[in-house]
Amino acid sequence: MDTKEKIASLGKPVPELPVTDVERAQQHYRDTLGFDIGWLDPGKGIGAAWRADMGPIFFRKRNPPFEPAIHWVFAEDIDASYQELKSSGANIADPLQKKPWGLRQFTVQDLDGNLFYFHHD
Repeated sequence: MDTKEKIASLGKPVPELPVTDVERAQQHYRDTLGFDIGWLDPGKGIGAAWRADMGPIFFRKRNPPFEPAIHWVFAEDIDASYQELKSSGANIADPLQKKPWGLRQFTVQDLDGNLFYFHHD
């Protein structure tokens, strides 16, 4: 098979975040980050939330201590994204600013320490 030939199309990866309480994480993402709650396993060990412009995120119950996940998210309109998340009560761990590496970015930290670096060129 030629290395350029593709067998099937692949979708976007779905992040799975470690959290101490899946239901609490879903509610936080709904209330402060604008997600919709997707599904919750009956045992409450795994669940999902969805935001149309970002896609789904899975949450898996973990016992602390665990290493938080880090995700980079491109924001088409970084100023509007920053204002939306700031006004909704998201934990802005690092405010919007131009970084030495040239990106304008800000950081949001969730209840379990997972980080989202929102950026724009």
